[in-house]
Amino acid sequence: MPGIGPRSAERIALWMIQSRNDQPEQIANAISKTRGQIRPCKLCGFFATEELCEICRDDSRASDLLCVVEQPTDILPLEKTSAFRGRYHALGGRIAPLDHIGPEDLRIKELLDRIEHENFSEIIFALATDVEGEATTNYLVESLKEKPIKLTRIARGLPAGGGLESADELTLYQALTGRTKL
Repeated sequence: MPGIGPRSAERIALWMIQSRNDQPEQIANAISKTRGQIRPCKLCGFFATEELCEICRDDSRASDLLCVVEQPTDILPLEKTSAFRGRYHALGGRIAPLDHIGPEDLRIKELLDRIEHENFSEIIFALATDVEGEATTNYLVESLKEKPIKLTRIARGLPAGGGLESADELTLYQALTGRTKL
């Protein structure tokens, strides 16, 4: 499991074996239940228990702003800032030719369909500043340059080569509010 090293894993395994109550079974059931109930939102790709996630169902959010991120987990730190009250779209990764990941392997077609059917005035790219993130952003900007939509990226300030998950809330807040036009 991510974040659990060998020593922690050993302690957890020993606790599970030595436990005299049903806590290990409760934890196992909770994990199984969660895996069965949580699925990607059909619109944005975030985590949902229904067809659409809470963000996509929220009518109070700005429906003309769309923030494009790499992974659904990138939405969480952005939401913690409360700086962005629009919609999201998770691509499910980024273009990485060395790993044999091309545009067809991402949720780019779904993004282009959304842009065609929804009335966005601005699309904000919040992808990593590494080579793959830049390649993905450039690919999308090139695909959208003929559309009458303002294309922006979050302001710099995120560490080069770093992702959204490693940035603190203040940095993310400043990055969102200081975004620039592409």
